[in-house]
Amino acid sequence: MEIKFILNKKAVTIDVDPMKRLLDVLRENFGLMGSKEGCGEGECGTCTVLLDGKPITSCITNAIHAEGKEVLTVEGIALEEDGKLLIECFDETNAVQCGFCFPGFLVSSYYYLQTDGDEDLEKIKTALSGNICRCTGYQKIFDSVLLACKRK
Repeated sequence: MEIKFILNKKAVTIDVDPMKRLLDVLRENFGLMGSKEGCGEGECGTCTVLLDGKPITSCITNAIHAEGKEVLTVEGIALEEDGKLLIECFDETNAVQCGFCFPGFLVSSYYYLQTDGDEDLEKIKTALSGNICRCTGYQKIFDSVLLACKRK
């Protein structure tokens, strides 16, 4: 089936099984390797992308759900001003260890900056609660987002 959508601000068309996972379409068909599969059940957040501006787990979202919509991946976010700010803050606070979870955290943090951006630790914790990191104690990640909120 032909599916048309906006991917990282560019119109795309792909002939693909509509039931194929969006995560697999992004990685296999478009070569966007930032979103990763951690759990395959929508629980860990490593595959998070924005679909029409809202975070979704692409490992449990079928490709057909992108039809006529906008998908913004971590690669697209990295080109945005708020994405660059967040990457700078994550780097400055040494929040990234192995890096596997980073794409999901970046997407969720970007969404928080776009929709709230309040310098409130509890709000940030809630906004990032769908993401799991197995390397850190999360504090440096929260500090990164707080720093980005202050700078924005």
